[in-house]
Amino acid sequence: MIRHGQAAASFTDDADPGLSDLGQRQASALTENLLAVTPLSLISSPLRRAFQTAEPLRAIQGGEIEIDNRVSEIPSPGLSIIERGPWLQNVMKGHWSEQSSELIDWRNALVSCLISQERDCAIFSHYVAINVAVGFAEGLDQVSVFRPDNTSVTEFRTDGTSLELVSRGSEAITTVN
Repeated sequence: MIRHGQAAASFTDDADPGLSDLGQRQASALTENLLAVTPLSLISSPLRRAFQTAEPLRAIQGGEIEIDNRVSEIPSPGLSIIERGPWLQNVMKGHWSEQSSELIDWRNALVSCLISQERDCAIFSHYVAINVAVGFAEGLDQVSVFRPDNTSVTEFRTDGTSLELVSRGSEAITTVN
């Protein structure tokens, strides 16, 4: 799983920002690092910042980017952009066992997506989604278990029934964007 490059706006400023200039440079640098392990199936969140992070790799290796809603950003239905920030801060401090059934369903769908992968792939996703995967693989109930940096690569292995964390991506003090 790969966290998208730096977004042009934050989670509380824009529901679907693209990449900033720095984010575009990060996506290009990431592509150079991933060329050694291509070809990979490419899967992306439908959000622009994730898709735009995947695009440079697709342009070089060819093929398509599969859009999968299950690896999208944590859903916040019915909340305004202004309400999203405080809501997310509260969720991130909590545990999955305390969350709504809608968030538990999203978490379960994301984990199911990862476990069902049958070939090597690069999944371009988001901060909370990567935390879901790491927390699940490590058997943790906390929502936030680490701070994946922009374009960090967190590697998992699956046998079709379980999810194993191989390595965490680079970590940084970051904002969710």
